[in-house]
Parts: sequence; C-alpha cells; structure tokens
Amino acid sequence: MEDVAINRQQAGAPRRGRPPVSDRQRQRQRLEISRHAVRLFAEHGVAATSGGRIARAAGVSERTLWRCFRSKESCVEPLLAKAIDAFRAVLRAWPADVELTEHLRDAYPSLLDSASDADLEAVLAVVRLTHDEPALRAAYLMLWERSENTFAEVLTERSGGPPDSVDVRVQAAAMSAALKVATDHLAHVTATGITPATLRRHREDVAAAVDVVIRGLSDEPPGGGPANRA
Repeated sequence: MEDVAINRQQAGAPRRGRPPVSDRQRQRQRLEISRHAVRLFAEHGVAATSGGRIARAAGVSERTLWRCFRSKESCVEPLLAKAIDAFRAVLRAWPADVELTEHLRDAYPSLLDSASDADLEAVLAVVRLTHDEPALRAAYLMLWERSENTFAEVLTERSGGPPDSVDVRVQAAAMSAALKVATDHLAHVTATGITPATLRRHREDVAAAVDVVIRGLSDEPPGGGPANRA
C-alpha cells in the first residue's frame, strides 16, 4: 500500500482531504473569529458566550476554534493585536531626522483612518470589557507587554546603546504604558460613540504622552551626568 501511495504522488495524483491552510489564510481566519467573539462578548457578556457559540457565529467547527485558540477569552487577541501591531509599524517607520512626536502627528492619523469603523469600535469594546473581565484583561496586558520588545528595538537603534540596558527597557515599558493609558481613555470617552473630535484628541494625547516619555527619561538627572547616577 505504501508503494501505491508513493506511485500516486509521483504520478501527480490529486491529494485526498483538504488542502493545507497557509499562514495568511490562518491569520485571516483567526481575525474573523476574533471579530465574532468580540461582538458576542459585547452583546452577551463573556460568561454567557461559549466557544461553541463563537464557532457557530464564525461559521467554523468547534474543533477549528480550539485549534486556533487556547480559550474563548484568547479569541480577542487577533483583533487587539491588529491595533497594537499597527502602532508598532508606525514606530518602526520613524524617520531618523524627525522628532517622534512630529512623526506620530503625521502618521498616527492614517493609522486610525485605515482601520475600519467596525474594527475600531470592536477594539474599543474589548478594552472596555477588560475592566470587568480578568481573563480578557490578562490577554490585553500580555499584548502590551509583548509590544515593549519592538519599542526597545527602535529606541536602541536611536540611542546606539545596548538593547538590554535598563534605560532602554524602562523607556520602552513607559512608552507601552503611556499608549495603553491613552487607549483606555479613548475607550472610556467613546462608550456612547466615536466622533472625529475624540479621535483628534486621542492623537494629541498619544503624541503628548510619548513626548513625555522620550524627553523625561532621556534628560540627565539634576546635578550631573551618568557619573553621578551611582
């Protein structure tokens, strides 16, 4: 039988079963499941939303759902990661001859404008849910913690210092915290709807918060330079 199978493959016979799923297709599937999960969580609450209900809404089997996600709460991660990854892309595109706050004011609006209204509303809905749902909060905080590595890489490139230095890691953590606070605030003020004015205010909040982090943690402490830090 083994020889027959080998001969069929060599002869170009069609493979049986479903074709393999590409990474891109898998990512699209995870994102689509995430959108349905967020909608159901927002409408019915996390406790009342089962994995089976999410799977049916997304048009997939429960087996597929659990192959993609370790828990029903983790279904929110692709949608949240999409928003965080978009900001990381903006940060990576930071030109060497431009102040970061100036770059954010130019690039961050396009980041928000490029997101679909439904996805932006869904992300903010999840952020609001995280305040009352510990499992969702854990997933949200984990994604922000992961983002620190990207922030540290960019800051290291600018400073020329070692990537594992305490200064860089603290600055990256502070930047991540500042962005999370700004996102939490946007979610709070848009509970009754998103308006152009609230998005403009959010853009300014992000630029101002990041400016505080960059300038505040880059300044030498009073009384001298690094030699006096000991």
